[in-house]
Amino acid sequence: MNPETTLQQQIRLACCRGECRLFRNNVGALRDASTGRLIRFGLRPGSGDLIGWRTVTIGPEHIGQQLAQFVSCEVKTPGKHPREDQRIWRDEVLAAGGLAFVATGPDEALTFLRSPLP
Repeated sequence: MNPETTLQQQIRLACCRGECRLFRNNVGALRDASTGRLIRFGLRPGSGDLIGWRTVTIGPEHIGQQLAQFVSCEVKTPGKHPREDQRIWRDEVLAAGGLAFVATGPDEALTFLRSPLP
């Protein structure tokens, strides 16, 4: 496994306890061997490496209810930076009320996931 794949696994396993669930989001395309048709998979180019939700308890108007907040985590090895399409995805998720961040390790990801709602 390459270093980023190993890091993704470490983050996913560390963060999938309690009120959060993260899943691997492979994005790409392959040609179907029998038909030659291009098959695309994943959410879209630029979407986070790990996606899922965290359970949050919201304000007084919904006392006692819990909701799932969409989570998108872009995994980068230390010193690497997100591409433009990854920054656009992060900004769109944040603008829609989701939680989107770049993490270079499990502790950093857990800090984001434990942060209060804005």
